[in-house]
Amino acid sequence: MLTLDKFEEASKIVTEVTHETKLVYSDYFSEKSGNMVYLKPENMQLTGAYKLRGAYYKISTLTEDERKKGLITASAGNHAQGVAYAASKYGVKATIVMPTTTPLIKVNRTKSYGAEVVLHGDVYDEACEYAYQLADEHGYTFIHPFDDLAVATGQGTIAMEIFKELPLVEYILVPIGGGGLATGVSTLAKLLNPKIKVIGVEPSGAASLKESFAKGEVSTLSSVNTIADGTAVKTPGTQIFPYLQQNIDEIITVDDDELIVAFLDMVENHKMIVENSGLLTVAALNHLGFKDKRVVSVLSGGNMDVITMSSVVQQGLIFRDRIFTVSVLLPDKPGMLAKVSQLIADNQGNVIKLEHNQFVTTNRSAAVELRITLEAFGTDHKGQIIKALDEGGYKPKIVRTSL
Repeated sequence: MLTLDKFEEASKIVTEVTHETKLVYSDYFSEKSGNMVYLKPENMQLTGAYKLRGAYYKISTLTEDERKKGLITASAGNHAQGVAYAASKYGVKATIVMPTTTPLIKVNRTKSYGAEVVLHGDVYDEACEYAYQLADEHGYTFIHPFDDLAVATGQGTIAMEIFKELPLVEYILVPIGGGGLATGVSTLAKLLNPKIKVIGVEPSGAASLKESFAKGEVSTLSSVNTIADGTAVKTPGTQIFPYLQQNIDEIITVDDDELIVAFLDMVENHKMIVENSGLLTVAALNHLGFKDKRVVSVLSGGNMDVITMSSVVQQGLIFRDRIFTVSVLLPDKPGMLAKVSQLIADNQGNVIKLEHNQFVTTNRSAAVELRITLEAFGTDHKGQIIKALDEGGYKPKIVRTSL
C-alpha cells in the first residue's frame, strides 16, 4: 500500500542519491498562463531525471538474495539510468533493455554507470517484453519502471518536497507515460491535502491513460507516435491504475508541436534543457481552465541528445515566425537581387539562405524564382517584411522552410 509512513521512509532514503531540486518561480510562464507557476526541475538530478528516486528506493527494499541475482529492467532511457546508477551504488549487476529508438545520450549514460545495455524493439512495450524473457532465462530480479508500488512510492517523494517548499500549492501537473510518477505524486499529495488537484499530462500520440480512463479499465493503444519518447507507452500500469483513477483529477493531452515551442520557451527564459516528455506539463499550462492559482509543473527529465535538440530549436523558431521562407518572382536582370536584399535590410530582416531558380518558367526574362529564408523577431515583424515585399511589387508567397 502507498502509505504516508512509506512515503516518509522513501523521502529519507532517496536523499542518499538525489540532488535538492528547489522550486523555480517562473515569471514568464506565470504571466503567460495567468497563474503563479513554479517549476520542479528534476532535469537537474544526477542522472538527468526523477527516475533515480523510484529505482533507488525499490532496490533498497529488496533482499540481499534478490540483489545478488542481478537486476534487469526495460526503459526508454531515464529509468534505465536510474536503475544503472542505483545498482552501482549497491554493487550489483544491472541489465537494461532499451528500445532501438532511444536517444544516444541516454544509451551512453546508462552504459557509463556500469550497466549492460541491450537494444530491442521500437517502443518501450516491446523492450519490456524482451526484458521479462531475459529475467526468466537468467533469474534476474525485474525492476519495473512504473507498475510497481515501491517504485511509485519513491517517485512520490517529489510531492513531499513540493509541500515543504510550497505548503499552499493548489495544483500539481505531472507527466504521464506508464503512470508511476503520477501515482506517487498524486497519492501523496492527496494524503497531505485532499483538496489539492493533480493533473496528468500525456502526449496526444500516446494517451494510453486517457484511453483507459474513458473505458474504465487498463487499455492498450494499437500504436504510439510522439517526440516525447520517455512517455511513449502503449499500456499504463495495472497495479497502479486504481491509484490513478482515485487521485488524478484531470488528464490533459498535448500535441508534439506544443512541446517544440515549450522547449524554445524554456531555453530562452530559464536557460534549462528539458526533454520533450519533461515539457508536457509546461505545454499544458496553455490548457488550464483557471487563473490565479499556485501551480507546480514537474519537469521530469532533461536527457536530450544534441541532434534532437538542434531539430527542436529549428522547428520552434519556425513555429514562432522567427524563421520563415518567402518566394518572389523577379525579372532575370542584373541588380534585381540587390534591390530585394536592400528592401529586406531596410526592414531589419536577416537573410539566412537564398535559392535562385532560373527554370521556374520557360520565359526566363519574364521571371525567375528567388526563395529567401529569413530571420525575424516574430509574427509582427514577419508581417512587416511580407508587406514591404508586396508593396515593392514582388508578390511574395510564403513557402515551407527547409533548413
